[in-house]
Parts: sequence; C-alpha cells; structure tokens
Amino acid sequence: MKRKIIKSDRKDQPAGRVQQSGQKPKDLNVHARSQWQWTWKNMLLLSLCILSASIPFLLHLFSDSIDLSQPSDIGLNHTINMYLTPEQGVRVGVWHTVPERRWKEAQGKDLDWYEKTLGDGSPIFIYLHGNGGNRSAPHRIGIANVLSAVGYHALVMDYRGFGDSTGEPTEAGLCTDVLYLYHWVKARSGNSPVCVWGHSLGSGVASTTAVKLLEQGKQFNGIILEGAFLNARMETNKLTEHPFTWFYWKFPYIQYFLFNPLKNKDLNLPTDENLQKLRTPLMILHAEDDHLVPFASAQEVVLNVIYLMKNYLEILFFLLYMFFCFLAQIYRIAKKAQNSDERVKLVRFDGSLGYLHNGLYKDPGLPNIIR
Repeated sequence: MKRKIIKSDRKDQPAGRVQQSGQKPKDLNVHARSQWQWTWKNMLLLSLCILSASIPFLLHLFSDSIDLSQPSDIGLNHTINMYLTPEQGVRVGVWHTVPERRWKEAQGKDLDWYEKTLGDGSPIFIYLHGNGGNRSAPHRIGIANVLSAVGYHALVMDYRGFGDSTGEPTEAGLCTDVLYLYHWVKARSGNSPVCVWGHSLGSGVASTTAVKLLEQGKQFNGIILEGAFLNARMETNKLTEHPFTWFYWKFPYIQYFLFNPLKNKDLNLPTDENLQKLRTPLMILHAEDDHLVPFASAQEVVLNVIYLMKNYLEILFFLLYMFFCFLAQIYRIAKKAQNSDERVKLVRFDGSLGYLHNGLYKDPGLPNIIR
C-alpha cells in the first residue's frame, strides 16, 4: 500500500513537472509578445519624432532646390521673375503675376511686356510675406493665384536676406525694400490702383510702410492684413519676446532656429500704433483657429494665467476668449481711427475650416471677399 502510494506519488510528480513545464512556454510567449509590442510602439514613436524633426530640414532643402529665377518651373506660366536694387549692394527678387485672363498672351513675353501691363487699369497688389521661407511657399503662390484669378496683378517680393535676395534684413531695410517696390510700380502703373497685402510679419511691414508713405504725402489705395499681430517687438536673444513664441514653444520646430533670417533681430513694426494714423481702406482677414498670432500677441498674460489654471477646459475657454479679444482690439483700433464701418472690414473664417495661420487662400469665398 505504501509502495503504491509512493509509486503513485512518483507518477504524479512527473505529471506535475510536465504541467509546469507546459506553463513556462506560455508565460514566455506572453512576455515576448508584450515586449515586442512595447518595442514596436517605441520604434513608431521614435520614427515619428525623427520625421517631425526632419520635416523642417526637408522643406528647407526643397525650398532651396527651387530656382526662384524660373517661376514657370513650378507651374506659374504667367509670372516673370525680376530683381530690383533698393540700395547699393542689395538686390531683391520679385515675382510679377499678371491677371489670369492674360495668361495666353503672357507666354514667352519679356520683362518689358510685363512692366507695361501694370498700366492696363487692373488693380495691383504688393504681397508681403511672413518671417520664414521665400516667395515660392505654397500659401504665397496660392494668394498670387487667387489675385490673378480675380483679375489683379500680384507682385510677391522676398525682402533682403530672404530667398535669393541679398543683404541683411532689418526693420528699416524691410520697409526700404517695400517703399522702393511701391515707387517702382507707381512709375509704371498709371491710374491703376496699388494695394498692399501683408501676411503675418508682413502685416507689420505693410502698416509701417503705409505710415512712411503717408509722411511722403502718398498712400496705398487699399490694405489687407492677414493673420496680423499688434506689433512685432523682438528683443535680441530673447526668444520669449518673439511674436510666434507660443507656437515654437509648443512645437519646437528646428526651422525657426536654423532658417529664420530675422533671428536675433530687433523689430518693432507697431501695427497697433500705425492703424491709428492711417485713413486707407482696410480689410482684416483672420482664421478663428489661427494657432500663431492670437497667442503670441498676449503671450505673457496667457502663460501666466495658464500657469494658475487647473484643467484643460479652463485653458480652452481662456484661449478662445483671448483670440476674440485680440481680433476685436485690432478692429477697434482701425475703426476708431477711421470712424467708418465702410472703410474698415473684419472677416473671420470659421475655425472648423482648418485654415490655421497660412490657409486662407484655400477658401472658395476669398475672391468675392477681395472684390
């Protein structure tokens, strides 16, 4: 009996071992699978980080690979490139796009023909871009195409230090470039109205140039400010004073630090002060989901208040409040200065459209708004 028990015990023992040994591979498989999933997720995250860090470099390389002297290479078949010399040692590149109705006539034409078209009576827009890239950026080409489709001339300039333009960019230099282009256009445009369209940083350049023209007894026939900020005060080596800091703080794109010609420059460009002096018809275009300008304009207040907030809902409502306060402030300053609802227009683009800071050119209603 004892022997049987012992024997059965002996029989049971291997069975137990077999059962235990059968469990170990299971545990190992689960562990291996979870480890593989962890590795896969981390590799995906690492890949996304590398991609996001590489995008600015790729965009910069692509931008540099474009021959700005040949706009036809990127499909602008009724556009010519030219270079102007606003000061000794400074050469700025400009694209002139004629009204779309003249695109067939424009084929193979030289600079002299393009210059003469400025006097055809069609409105002329000088487009002043923001603080990164050059005149070949897709949203800048988009605006030029919209203006051309409406029947207007578009002159898109790279300030000194941008694109293939030579010279060192400074506040005085940017304004000098625009003033020179304005006088160059006026000398050839006859009675054609000459307007200015400033986007982002270009809004400050546009309003500052408009004031300087006013001091000369001249003025633009109309001004459009897109994605405008109140001022562009940027103290040297103080990143937190840059009007786009909020965006770069949240999404630290390397492009800003490496490829921004205005880095470490002292700029003022006080749009808020300029608007109080101007009496030119003005239109303000702004996307409700603009992720750069509203936050930048009130960044110190925003950062301090957010620090004290306890949940994301409070932060969301506060940012929406700051956005509408910002828009109202620009509009209020301009309207008060001109004392007219007809001469100052504010056009908001719904945030659900996803235009952000650079996408207003996509709006199908923009041509009619411009008209």
